[in-house]
Amino acid sequence: MRVLGVDPGLRNMGWGVIDVNGSRISHVANGICHSTGDDLAQRLLSLHMQLSQVIADHAPDTAAVEQTFVNKDAVATLKLGQARAIALLVPAQAGLSVGEYAPNAVKKCVVGVGHADKKQVDHMVRLQLPGVNIAGPDAADALAIALCHAHHARSAGRLAEAVRRAS
Repeated sequence: MRVLGVDPGLRNMGWGVIDVNGSRISHVANGICHSTGDDLAQRLLSLHMQLSQVIADHAPDTAAVEQTFVNKDAVATLKLGQARAIALLVPAQAGLSVGEYAPNAVKKCVVGVGHADKKQVDHMVRLQLPGVNIAGPDAADALAIALCHAHHARSAGRLAEAVRRAS
């Protein structure tokens, strides 16, 4: 299974792709989509085109996106929500199922602590994906989201198998 993780952002949208084969997880690629354009519509379009290219280049089987947390600044939260819509729309357009995870759930899964800082997330991603060259903090977060999705998918698969055997 190939998993795309996306850390939504209007300026910088992190992405990471991992392969999952049983208990073995390996890094495929990661990067950051930087929005361009003078207005919101152009910035969203640039993110859409870049993320579409990531999917075309790496052919993931499934995707995962971090849920938006609410800021005190309502305008910033709305703009982040629009970038998050691109992060959900592009994989859906490609026919992928998309999992959504709260930031604390991702950190708890990858680091073991729900309120870990970015340095801790980066460190644990590097431990789980030895030798990885991470494009930046947004890419590290995206890889953490992909790892979280992979762990949840494996757990769901084990549960489904146990239920099948019990039936």
